[in-house]
Amino acid sequence: MRLLLGIIIGVLLTIGGAYVYDSQHAGTDVTASAQAVGAERPLVNWDVASVKWHELTGRARTEWHRLAAR
Repeated sequence: MRLLLGIIIGVLLTIGGAYVYDSQHAGTDVTASAQAVGAERPLVNWDVASVKWHELTGRARTEWHRLAAR
């Protein structure tokens, strides 16, 4: 049980650390000129991560409703 809790906490700390780093070091507008060599870029594309998260939770919710209806 402690192993599972440690894994969950580690994942949350990793995602939280990436979010904090991106919010402090990368600008909100990453244009072509900002993508030059040496420019700060975000570690994670949060827009794509948000879309994928909503797809995953929607699919899980649909499957749960399908299984619970049986």
